[in-house]
This record gives sequence, structure tokens and C-alpha cells, in this order.
Amino acid sequence: MRTRVKRLLVTVFLLFAGCSWLSAQDTLSVASRTRAKMDSLRNVIAARRNATAAAENGGADRPAAGTVTAARGMLTAEELLLRADSLRLAYDFPAAVDCYQEALDKAADSLARQAVEEAMILGENGLSMMDYCSDPVVVAKQRFSVRDFFLYYPMRDRSWRAMPNQLDSLGSEFVRATYIPDGGNSLFWSAPDRDGVRNIYQSHLIDTLWTAPKLINEQITSSSDEIYPVVSADGRSLYFASKGLYGMGGYDLYVSTYNRETQDWDTPVNLGFPFSSPYDDFLFYNTEDGKYSIFASNRECSRDSVYLYVLEYDGMPVRRKIADVARVRELSALPVRSRSRIDNRAISGQALSQSVDTRRYVDKMNEVRALKDSVSALTASAAADILALLPAMQARLEKVTKELQAIEMEFLSRGVVIDPDKLRSETDREVVGAGSGYTFSRHAPGAAIALNMARPEPDFDYTFRILPEAQFAENNTLPSGLVYQIQLFSLSRKATVAQLKGLSPVFEKLSPSLRYTYSVGQFRSYNDVLSHLNSVKRLGFKSAVITAYRDGQSLSVSAARKLEAQIRTLYKIRLFPEDGQSLPELVRTAIHQQTDKDIVRLMDNGSVVFEVGPVDSRQLAEQLVQVIKATGVQRVSIMEMGNTIVN
Repeated sequence: MRTRVKRLLVTVFLLFAGCSWLSAQDTLSVASRTRAKMDSLRNVIAARRNATAAAENGGADRPAAGTVTAARGMLTAEELLLRADSLRLAYDFPAAVDCYQEALDKAADSLARQAVEEAMILGENGLSMMDYCSDPVVVAKQRFSVRDFFLYYPMRDRSWRAMPNQLDSLGSEFVRATYIPDGGNSLFWSAPDRDGVRNIYQSHLIDTLWTAPKLINEQITSSSDEIYPVVSADGRSLYFASKGLYGMGGYDLYVSTYNRETQDWDTPVNLGFPFSSPYDDFLFYNTEDGKYSIFASNRECSRDSVYLYVLEYDGMPVRRKIADVARVRELSALPVRSRSRIDNRAISGQALSQSVDTRRYVDKMNEVRALKDSVSALTASAAADILALLPAMQARLEKVTKELQAIEMEFLSRGVVIDPDKLRSETDREVVGAGSGYTFSRHAPGAAIALNMARPEPDFDYTFRILPEAQFAENNTLPSGLVYQIQLFSLSRKATVAQLKGLSPVFEKLSPSLRYTYSVGQFRSYNDVLSHLNSVKRLGFKSAVITAYRDGQSLSVSAARKLEAQIRTLYKIRLFPEDGQSLPELVRTAIHQQTDKDIVRLMDNGSVVFEVGPVDSRQLAEQLVQVIKATGVQRVSIMEMGNTIVN
């Protein structure tokens, strides 16, 4: 219902936004076209929802192959794309690739072709991975909430912690905690970059200070999200999930091996079927005793929960080609086949051994706790008959406490130190799945932690400033376009910091006559540089003058001012797609209703970004942003393209 209301609001917004510059007749025409397109989009989205539901049911409702082939000729490119997606989700990669190809043949424009090509890559990847399938032994699986599923891994107790603000203050749908065991000296975690794309970062403990966060490397950084990095016990393998590397859709599982020669992580490899699937698969972990491999997936459930799959560890799995789609689907369902081979001793994590003496101690400790609760309840009561029970209860508590202390002394006499808090945690721990032969034991979350972390070096600030101590520009190269500076003086030798009297940023240039010329600032307009000239002169630079450059080449100030009069500021709108790859048809339609400017897909620091423009009005740019946000895309911004000369 909320989605339908949003789409209706978008339609209304588009109509009213268009009225500001359209005639009444044109407005009615736009309204008619908009309603038709929105109705078409709603039908397509409904078809996709039905197709996805059918795929999640194992494809049982799909028609016969001959019927599908005959019906495809009647479908549009958008409908073929949705059908291909549903086939991919049902593991029918051969049919999905064929359907993607038909959609590609019918795509009307380059943007639509691009969307099909991106989806087709996922189908082709799945088809390729059918040649390398392994058949692990599944010993258990259990469904948990996505909010705390990680607490059921047999990892160290109290080591999953809320993400410290120094690492990530936002979190995401799947990433709600990070693994930080006590005593570790390396951290690997997932956090969003400035564009909202999650990457894997690392930090190492040096003395008491963690190094500044650093991207792990280029091979493991994609255009979309990477989450849940886990380093193996020997430190040689890094397991993680990604939506942007070679995969078949959703989060796939990958492993990267540490290369001792290059001192870096090698190119990651997809774990393939049945570990990866067209759905979301993440948090792969090999138990420290080498008996089991565990990972999470929502391939059999809704996105608010996941299944944990427990497999027998296989260090060298045999991979073979499976051409039968039904067999691939069955393999990816990971049915439990070998409960008799489960060794629950291997999955208890940090559980204490349950000897007779330990059980006796735990029972006595529980009795003490129960008596304390009863005494507290009786003390709080005002009823005379209840208060009469208090002396006997207190006497019983004193006796049981002495018995508990006696058991502790027995342990101490044998050199065993008891940790009551740890034993209490063990007795309180939630146990799931014991009836299946494998016990999923819920660990306690760790306490919040504050990391003493070094700050990354900030980017150099090129704005004009007067500081206690002058600063030279990190890069003496001027930016492109029209730039003004204030020239301070020229010397036959290098100037000292003291001579520059706190100015920043100062640019140094050596002339062919071997004289050093010093200038400050990089201003985009004559009025801006003029407003700072007197401030510079008051510092003692009486002969300071304004200079001008175009694309790094010197020109007279008068010529620069004439060029500046011809300058207009252009703007682009930058969109970061929600799925990290493509823009929905609804967004493209909304943009095209407002402007005929191109939508261009680019790569920016490993992330997919779409740009619309250029437009020569800030007002129009802001209006476009509002329209785009109304469709549900929130990561959208306006970018000034600088000063452009109008000939």
C-alpha cells in the first residue's frame, strides 16, 4: 500500500512540476502520457512480484517450455527481463540467458539495453558456475532472525558487538554487528564509503593504538556492497560476501588467499554452488576445530530471517559439472543428510565441560540464585503471613551458600578456578535444534567497545585562510578553468614559512630566470579574489596584485574578466542506484518527464553512478532532485561542473 501511494505521489508531483512551463494543452498531454507509463510500470512490477513468488516456490507453477517459448513473442522487453529474472531465481540459468537475449533484442534504447546486459551477466555467471558444483554433506540447518543470527555461530562468546561508531555509525539491513574478540590485534569490517557503498576495511593494533581504517585492496572492492569479512584461524583465507563481484545475483560468497610474496590478498574466488546462490548468502565460517563450515542464506525464507547451514568441512571439495537444472536446484536447497555424523563436542564454542562436579556446582549456584530471588520477594511483601516465612528462607540461603563455597574450595584444592559469570552464562544460554542432533547455542553479545583509533590524514584544504602558521599547497598545479590568485612577491631564494605570515594555501613557482614567485589562493571569480586582496595587503604585502589563469596558462586580468562575463555555471545530478547497478524504469520515466538530458552510467571509485545533465539552472537541478527522491532514490546530489565559457 505504501509503495502504491508513493508512486501516486510521484505522478502528481510530475504533473504539477510540469505545469510551471507547459501550456494547458501540453500539460494534459504530459499527464496522459505519465498516467499511461505509470500504469504500465505498475503492471510490470506486479508481474515481477508474481514471477519472483513463483520462483521462490521452486518454479512449480511455471508453464511447460513449449508454452513459454510461444508466449515470449508477445512480451515486451521489460516483461521478458522480468521473466528472465524469475528463471534465474529458480536456478534455470540456460532458459534465463535465452530470455535475457530476447529482451536484449527488443530493448528500445541504450539505457534499456544496458539494464538487460547487466542482468544477463548474472544469468551467464550462474550458467558458467553450473560447471563447478560441489556436493557438501549437510548436517543441520535452522532458521533465525536476521537481527541476531550471528550469535548462533560457534565463535567466541561475547565477541559479536554493536558496531563501534569509529567503524560504522549507520549499519544496514544485514550488518548489525561486527566480530571483535578480546585480545585480537587485527580488525576487518564492512562500512559505507562517502557514496553509501559498503567496502571492507582493515586496521591493526600497534601498542595501544589502532591504525587508521584502510580499504583492504582493489581486488576486493567492487561497485556494490561487501559485507561480513571473516579471516580463517590460520590468517591465510579471507571469506566475505559481495553483490558487486563475479556472481549470479544477491550476495555471493567469496574467498581470497593471502599472498606472502606480495603481502596482499589475492583476487577473490566465488565459492560457487551450493554455497552461493541467486539469493543473499553471507558470513561463511570454518569452525576452529576444522570439523564444520557454516554460512547464512535467505534462499529458503523471507528477507527478515536467514537459515544457518552447517556442513562437514571439506578442505579440497570435488567439483563437477551438473547440467540438470532440477539437480542444481535440489543441491542448492542443501537438505540435511547425515545427522549420525554430527559431533556436538565440536560446536559448543567456548562451552565448559559438563563433568559431574561442574554440574553439581551449577545446580548449587542455581539454587542460591532462586533462594536470593525468593528472599528479595518476601522482604518486599508487607503481608504478615508471608513475612513469617522469611527467617526460614534466610537460614536455607545461608546453608546453601556455604555448600556452594565448599564446592568452590574443592575446585581450588585441585587447582581449578571457577568463573561463576561464565558458568551462569552457559546455564542461561538458549539452545536451538537439539532435536535434530546439532545444537545451535546462542552466545551472549559482547559489551560495547570504544577503539583508540588513529585519525586518517585529512585532505588538504585549498580554501583561502589566514592561520597561525602559513601552509604551502600540497599540489602546485592549478585546477582547470578560470582561476584568480593573489601574487605576493618574487625572490631569488626560497621563502621561509615566517615570511608568508600565516597565509594558506601558498603556491610556489620557479621561473626560467630562477626566481621564486609566491601566490596565495585559488579563486573562481574576480569579486571573490578582490574581497581578499586588502586582507593580504594588511599583512604587509603592499605590492600584492591579482593574477589570472585559464587552464593553468597565464592571461591578463582584464581578459579573464571578459571571459568571466561569458561564464555560466552548469550542474549535473548524480544518482547512486539502490541496488548498486541499475536505475528502475520508474526513476528513468520520472527523469525523462522533466528533462531531455542524457542519463549516463559511469564508474566512480569502483561504484556505479548515473549522471543527468548538464542543466544550466540550479532551480531545475533542485527540482530534478525532488522528483528523483519522490521515486524512492535517496542517494542523489547536485554537482557543479565549474565555470563553462559560453561562446
